[in-house]
Amino acid sequence: MDNSELWPTLILFVYFSHMMVAGKHIPTTLEGPFKPVTHRFDPSLRKGSDDLPMNHPRLAKKVTSIFPEQIALALSTPTSMWVSWITGDAQIGPKVTPLDPSTVASEVWFGKKSGHYPFFQRGVATVYSQLYPFEGLLNYTSGIIHHVKLQGLEPDTRYYYKCGDSSLSAVSDEHVFETLPLPSPSRYPGRIAVVGDLGLTSNSTTTIDHLIENDPSMILMVGDLCYANQYLTTGDKGAPCYSCTFPDAPIRETYQPRWDGWGRFMEPLTSRVPMMVIEGNHEIEPQAGGTNFKSYMERFAVPSDDSGSNSSFYYSFNAGGIHVIMLGAYVDYNNTGAQYAWLRKDLRQLDRSLTPWLVAAWHSPWYNSYSSHYQEFECMRQEMESLLYQYKVDIVFSGHVHAYERMNRVYNYTLDPCGPVYITVGDGGNIEKVDTDHADDPGKCPSNGDNIPEFGGICHLNISSGPGRGKFCWDKQPEWSALRESSFGHGILEVVNSTYALWTWHRNQDIYKENSHGDQIFIVRQPELCATTFNQ
Repeated sequence: MDNSELWPTLILFVYFSHMMVAGKHIPTTLEGPFKPVTHRFDPSLRKGSDDLPMNHPRLAKKVTSIFPEQIALALSTPTSMWVSWITGDAQIGPKVTPLDPSTVASEVWFGKKSGHYPFFQRGVATVYSQLYPFEGLLNYTSGIIHHVKLQGLEPDTRYYYKCGDSSLSAVSDEHVFETLPLPSPSRYPGRIAVVGDLGLTSNSTTTIDHLIENDPSMILMVGDLCYANQYLTTGDKGAPCYSCTFPDAPIRETYQPRWDGWGRFMEPLTSRVPMMVIEGNHEIEPQAGGTNFKSYMERFAVPSDDSGSNSSFYYSFNAGGIHVIMLGAYVDYNNTGAQYAWLRKDLRQLDRSLTPWLVAAWHSPWYNSYSSHYQEFECMRQEMESLLYQYKVDIVFSGHVHAYERMNRVYNYTLDPCGPVYITVGDGGNIEKVDTDHADDPGKCPSNGDNIPEFGGICHLNISSGPGRGKFCWDKQPEWSALRESSFGHGILEVVNSTYALWTWHRNQDIYKENSHGDQIFIVRQPELCATTFNQ
């Protein structure tokens, strides 16, 4: 056994030793299922905050027109990395003229030594427009969006890079990133940050500052990014409830410059740490004529081609010994559709001897005991859950509900030691505020007409077993809900070896408290108990 095979075992030993010295026991999923626990909202905290203004230092443009800004990384394969950025000035007004992407080159220079860039790669550029043919509404056209795929990289290696157009002497400062390890049962990313429903409020700022302190090597962003659709096209002030504030809007408007502000807000992190995104309902952003998701589709590079999905709405990638599947809740998920066919093929091709861990993520949770979005995506669960269970997905991350909830292992609403651990982390801090009501609270059970999804059908059902049998809502916290709390925050996943992973949920209010967090547990795989079956 070489050192690379020994280090995960050593890390696990250090974890347990440290906690024993500290007198603290970290539970494992082997001790579950756990008795349901609820931590009520702390009334000393605010339920939410307003969005940061566009002239806030973290949102304002800091470079001249032709220089790169909003620089972001995304994984493609273990030996390739996407670099994306924007040049030029976006336009907003009654009439807008798109910029010509061919006027600026998409170039990246990179190497393994600071200041020395022997490698060079060109990419592609595009622009998009968000058009509203309604009286009084403003149109938008973006700056030039650049995507360059760096190839031939060495795994587990630090690279330095600059991006821009050398012919215009418009090149960024030097940035740095580290590639992830090759698929292996003994090699894993250091820390994976998981966050959803982030937005651009002061709470979002605390979330990102806290996340940066935790030094992740990769970010999973599980939908609902900047909340540009909480605004009218004129900008002004965003609203926590769009339909309440703007009942006469002819369409769900957006203020697209919020996307540019979000790109600048995230750049200090995403220019050095790859961020993998999936769409949420706030990315739909409809235009007249049926065009949706335009900003999401054009601004973010994802490994759709490398994973064979050919769609930005769903894809997969490897991160050392972890295979991550990102699924689309707002495109066809029926078992007769393209996404399901791709998912089944992707799962069939898995080699769990190389990637023992199987993690899935999508925006809208299947298991959720909050009143908000209760059973909203029951149709998607009914279409896809059995396939994910068959291939023994270990962990599922979702957002959408603006609170935290970790489930006991569950399948088809039944406690099951071979079911995934479902975790909701839609508590990034957005303008819509934190969710505090539970479906089992007196008078808080939604009606069958509530929580209508923005995509897909309605499959609400009554509980078939247990204390809530025959009812739409439980009369107490469901047995599959292990822990729930209404606080803003983010999560960190640290995979230690092929069977142990440490999950920690960090609450925003704990940012200045050393070794403090809202939830922590070792998630333990049991492949000998839960063998994969292949009957579908």
